[in-house]
Amino acid sequence: MIKITLPDGSIREYEAGTSALGVAKSISEGLARKVLAASINGQVWDATRPIETDASLKLLTWDDNEAKSTFWHSTAHLMAEAVQTMFPGVKFWVGPAIDKGFYYDMDLGDRQMSEDDLVKLEKKMSELAKQNNAYERKPISKADAVQYFTEKGDEYKLDLLSNLADGEITFYTQGGFTDLCRGPHIPATGSIKAVKLTSVAGAYWKGDEKNKQLTRIYGVSFPAQKELDEYLLMLEEAKKRDHRKLGKELGIYTMDDDIGQGLPLWMPNGTIIIEELEKLAKETENAAGYKRVVTPHIAKENLYITSGHLPYYADSMFPPMEMDGTKYYLKAMNCPHHHKIFDAEQKSYKDLPYRIAEYGTCYRYEQSGELFGLMRVRCLHMNDAHIYCSKEQFAQEFRAVNDMYIKYFNIFGVDKYVMRLSLHDPKKLGQKYVDEPELWKETETMVRNVLIESNIPFVEVQDEAAFYGPKIDVQIWSAIGREFTLATNQVDFNSGNKFKLSYTNQNNAAEVPLIIHRAPLGTHERFIGFLLEHYAGKFPAWLAPLQVKVLPISDKFMDYANTILETLKKADIRVEIDDRNEKIGKKIRDTEMAKVPYMLVIGEKEMNERQVAVRRQGKGDAGVKGLDEFVADLVEEIKARRADVEEPAQA
Repeated sequence: MIKITLPDGSIREYEAGTSALGVAKSISEGLARKVLAASINGQVWDATRPIETDASLKLLTWDDNEAKSTFWHSTAHLMAEAVQTMFPGVKFWVGPAIDKGFYYDMDLGDRQMSEDDLVKLEKKMSELAKQNNAYERKPISKADAVQYFTEKGDEYKLDLLSNLADGEITFYTQGGFTDLCRGPHIPATGSIKAVKLTSVAGAYWKGDEKNKQLTRIYGVSFPAQKELDEYLLMLEEAKKRDHRKLGKELGIYTMDDDIGQGLPLWMPNGTIIIEELEKLAKETENAAGYKRVVTPHIAKENLYITSGHLPYYADSMFPPMEMDGTKYYLKAMNCPHHHKIFDAEQKSYKDLPYRIAEYGTCYRYEQSGELFGLMRVRCLHMNDAHIYCSKEQFAQEFRAVNDMYIKYFNIFGVDKYVMRLSLHDPKKLGQKYVDEPELWKETETMVRNVLIESNIPFVEVQDEAAFYGPKIDVQIWSAIGREFTLATNQVDFNSGNKFKLSYTNQNNAAEVPLIIHRAPLGTHERFIGFLLEHYAGKFPAWLAPLQVKVLPISDKFMDYANTILETLKKADIRVEIDDRNEKIGKKIRDTEMAKVPYMLVIGEKEMNERQVAVRRQGKGDAGVKGLDEFVADLVEEIKARRADVEEPAQA
């Protein structure tokens, strides 16, 4: 008998060789029908794989990300089986799950895959799924695997096998398809109820443009048709909210080949948004006791060697510039500059916590294939700050940063979020992470305790920490349910020693401060990209580049329109007049398209009574108000920074 420990701590005994699916059936047949995979001692396994020794077990269903990934990988194999029936002789490279769905790279020879073929493939996949064929795992020797793919003349799988050894090679078979695969997979194809093949593209073998170009098919699948329908509706909504499309239409930013890839130029409208975000950050940080600093865009090589950025992140930094025999690098992070500011004047325990903030400009050499609108750029403006504190002050300071996140979520109408606690991998100490095992253990426990005591939702992930300490990555969801990594909150137990930072404690002895790196609003680039999608370009009044458009019905009301213009400007409201010789209906439609929060329609009645007919963006007629009343109400709305998030259409 073996002992199986469940997530609630309970222990059950089973015959050796039982599976996670067998355990599920012993609990409930209904539960067993939902199980797609299992976590065995922290590793994701097939739910049908025999368990031979005592183990901890978590049953994984569609609600678990690991199960979704397994489901999508299994669907990639199902698609490969369908492709095999339509294109005999096809050779397959790799078919992984991705963030939302899967793809498979394949060599079709001299044949081409068309959009019509995707429709036929979907139909064939549905037929194969209904056969409810099991995904069968088979360990195999390297010699037998090589012989199998040699006979098939498959150079792609033989290449994969060249990097594998006996004992780590498995085949998976479902129906008429067998593939080299480490797994895991769902129990059977019958769980795959809805499939959409979304696109076909070219992809170089191994990502090297010197190699042959393969055909890549992308797709997504679900255990119910309703979920696919909802996903497709979300995709349509996402197209409308694409920050690249809206950024161009609304004059937020532009890219230019003469400037360079990944280097956005902020237009006047985008600059207004940047200034409003900076104003919010400065107000919040001033109230929290931060002091503002400004640092250069470059520094000597030695600074980044000391900080660890060159040893750990050289591939992500721009190459050096050399002058007078000295190498200079573009700043990839603000932190080493801030450490030098801390060190410029002697500190005592009375100066701590010492908080300094900067919207610093940084440069990172992202690969050209990874650049994506504002989301992945090479020049970024970061809402950065560093807090230097004692260990006794750490919990309060770290909690205060998290509270700042919550405040921002409320302002921007972010309802769904989770803190991602990124931990180190003990096996990579001295390589990817600073070799201080005891400090890692201590600081990870400190961060975890703050999150638990603050009752903040969080998940833990291994091997994603910063090289100098554990961190929190803030994951948020937009109004249409897309996930974004917004910002970070990091612990640094290493840089204080590296930069020889110290303060005088109460016993008049030198002590090294603990450092917190934090950026609650992330970067202008990523955050504005998120906001464009989140608001569908319809920014709340406080953040909108243009807050009010005055629409006179005809030229004879222009004097009153100008009176309104000057009145609003004196109240520091961003306002323009539409003085075109167009009908009022067109002016309203055009202003709607420009996503201006408020329109003021001006006719004879409004002029005679010093009123304005108010229209709210996306909501139509909001009634008639006295001019002074409208100004007072809008000033209050702007001051309160009220969010107005448009909900997407529902399936």
